[in-house]
Amino acid sequence: MKRLLTGNASIATGAMLSNVEYIPAYPITPQTEIIEILSKWVREGKMNAKLVTFESEHSMITAAGAASLTGVRAFTSTSSQGLLYAFEMLYNVAGWRAPLLLANVSRAVAAPITLEPDHNDVLSTRDCGFIQIHAETCQEALDDVIIGYRIAEDDMVKLPVIVNIDGFYLSFTQEVVDVPSNDEVEEFLPEYKPIHGYLNAKNPISLGVAVLNSSAYSYFKYQMHLASLNALKVHEKISKDFEKIFRRRYYTVEGYMLDDADYVIVMSNSFTTLGKAAIKELRKEGKSVGLLKIRVVRPFPRDDIINALRGRKGVAVFDQNISIGGGGILYPEVVSALYHIDDRPKAIVSFIGGLGGKRISKEEFKHMISVIEDAANTHKVPSSILLFTDEDWSMVRSMLKIAKGDIE
Repeated sequence: MKRLLTGNASIATGAMLSNVEYIPAYPITPQTEIIEILSKWVREGKMNAKLVTFESEHSMITAAGAASLTGVRAFTSTSSQGLLYAFEMLYNVAGWRAPLLLANVSRAVAAPITLEPDHNDVLSTRDCGFIQIHAETCQEALDDVIIGYRIAEDDMVKLPVIVNIDGFYLSFTQEVVDVPSNDEVEEFLPEYKPIHGYLNAKNPISLGVAVLNSSAYSYFKYQMHLASLNALKVHEKISKDFEKIFRRRYYTVEGYMLDDADYVIVMSNSFTTLGKAAIKELRKEGKSVGLLKIRVVRPFPRDDIINALRGRKGVAVFDQNISIGGGGILYPEVVSALYHIDDRPKAIVSFIGGLGGKRISKEEFKHMISVIEDAANTHKVPSSILLFTDEDWSMVRSMLKIAKGDIE
């Protein structure tokens, strides 16, 4: 059934269809709409679930992890500073191998403060053990919740999952979404039956035991790493199952006009839609260009990225984030994946843009292509480039004048 849903409503609908039983919650913009919708459905009896509002995101994640280990399918959501507040417990619940699902509605982190999105919040968690799936559209947001539970609960994985959507650009944007039936979802997503080989349910205190032996610690941490890598194989398998039931297919990375492209822009999340529009215009101008969207960020789909980008003349990696003192976060991961292959692109250039939700124009996408064309031909690769227009600079100068009290 097709319905008009916001990104937040799509996430909530995915949770309802997944038969979520426990929802620990704490409000923060721009994800609050998710728990408001779920709270309404629980109150009206449309969901057989318990929703509890906690005093902080730290407690919220702790409760979700503990509930998940008891055999309850748990869901929660947050944004920005809330995700950072929960940071300590992200490592804990991943170490517990609790297959809960956390929806993050990306919002740039302070300071300065803004309500608009970039990806520093979600990418700060990339090393904690959570699987990460990033959605471009409202349809993907709904589907990724259902897919996320199937991955998290697989015996080869047993790790929590983050499904990420962009605040405002997607969270409050309405799109037509094909909402599956309960029967379809039940066929795809079996009942949750937790199996934890090294946790003793009869002795719950073992969950918090201190591992003082470094060999044991190394073993369990590397087992988490291997389980995360297993998620790539699991994703491939269940994507085929998903297609049979829902007639939609998802991959870890997805190309747009990529087959014959010499130059490629790599990006993720909702701004990918803007990138596709720009690529389409550039194609009309005779440019041999394409786009590669990264859907699964953790585990990093190294082989799929290699297969998509090998033999290209130039690649632009668009990072809607910034690692202070380092640059774009995804850029070095893409470069590392391609470094050892013989037919790697002649130039891979880092672009940083969209910080604090700054919209990227078609002209800026064209500029990226122009830069990688020049870098591929001259073999001179520039350092990270901030996408910043004359209009942006004019706005900043106006704000500086106001801050100084120098107003004409």
